[in-house]
Amino acid sequence: MRLTALLSMAARVIVPKDYRYGTNRPWTAAAKRLNPPGKKRRKVFVEPLEAEDWSVLRGDLVEILAGKDKGKQGKVMQVFRHRNWVILEGLNTHHRYVGKTPGYRGTYIASEAPILLQDIALIDPSDRKPTDIEWKFTEEGERVRVSTRTGRIIPKPVVERRDGIVPQQWKDGPKDTSPEDALEKTYVPSLKTLEEEVMEKLGIQENRRHQRSYWY
Repeated sequence: MRLTALLSMAARVIVPKDYRYGTNRPWTAAAKRLNPPGKKRRKVFVEPLEAEDWSVLRGDLVEILAGKDKGKQGKVMQVFRHRNWVILEGLNTHHRYVGKTPGYRGTYIASEAPILLQDIALIDPSDRKPTDIEWKFTEEGERVRVSTRTGRIIPKPVVERRDGIVPQQWKDGPKDTSPEDALEKTYVPSLKTLEEEVMEKLGIQENRRHQRSYWY
């Protein structure tokens, strides 16, 4: 599916008044199955949080402060900024059956449930303990996260892309295009048509002219 078609689908989605948001997109079958027509669910209120105040990133190591997994540490797998949610790898799990059919009982699997941002804390790399953070600027002008307890900088996590490449650790190979060649401007705009540019490139001379036509 083209990206433009996907974005148009997302723009046309109209959710009911009592719609309960989850980790699935509203137009997917999973989201529709959890929100059948006529079903009213308790409204969940979300505290607005500005983008520059968001302190937890995908790949961070955090500790759970409340709930059944209180005190456990885990890695952030997903971030839902519009709902103030994060999903931790292997923590806050719930079990359910999937793939149930008349001839098959289904499979019992565990999946991670989202955790509110207020129920987790970043881990200070110096002592591996949870800490509050504040945003500060270095002498070079870089905005970094600083532990309020130890004053240590909490670096941003290095995250792999879906193809397994880490952009910060990537090194160009002999067959890779250099940034200088990629940014080099090789196209010269002109008012000629494609046919005229091809003829000029091949050295073709055309002396014929179109017959004049008059419209009344």
